[in-house]
Amino acid sequence: MTTLARTERVALCRTAVQVGEDQPTLSGEWTVKDLVVHLLVRERSPAAVGIAVSPLAGLTEREYRRVGREDFTLLVDRLRGGPPRLSPYALPKVDALLNGAEFFVHHEDIRRAQPTWTPRVLPEEDERSLWSMLRTAGKRLTRRVPVGLTLEDTVTSSSVVLRQGPGMATLSGPPSELVLYVFGRQAHSRAELSGDADAMARLRDTTLKV
Repeated sequence: MTTLARTERVALCRTAVQVGEDQPTLSGEWTVKDLVVHLLVRERSPAAVGIAVSPLAGLTEREYRRVGREDFTLLVDRLRGGPPRLSPYALPKVDALLNGAEFFVHHEDIRRAQPTWTPRVLPEEDERSLWSMLRTAGKRLTRRVPVGLTLEDTVTSSSVVLRQGPGMATLSGPPSELVLYVFGRQAHSRAELSGDADAMARLRDTTLKV
């Protein structure tokens, strides 16, 4: 079965080659090649533990440097082929749960860092997948938000309250744009913010996941 994780993986690889390895992304100072290396290490190396465990970040950085010495085209081909058989990400349910949003966001990191980018219209099934992820992981992703926060899905007119707090802000848009916002790409998301003026200002000043 084709999943968002699989289609975005293939699309990201295609875009990476088209854009070029040295081009910028929205992932901090990472180039396109750096982003490809990150995705490969994440699903192929035990050294990826440093992504989640800060004291081991040096281990991950060394692995990034090692993998990054390889040819860009070969790295992209390896990423396109999917995780190795023994990787947890090779399990279809794990891939769908953890890679759908990951590959979508990083694909947009490449696309939206380019000066000529234009929005995509995702299939409704993909938007539903991203909305499901938001309902599951949204509270964790917005744990730093100091005000009340509601997400409104303009594709299905669904909504979910992620945070309770002083004042209430509402973030509206297709799930794809909401995902980019809560993953720390506020400046490049086309989600619309409304609600209490102070709550909106405090939300804009909050650093979310990058």
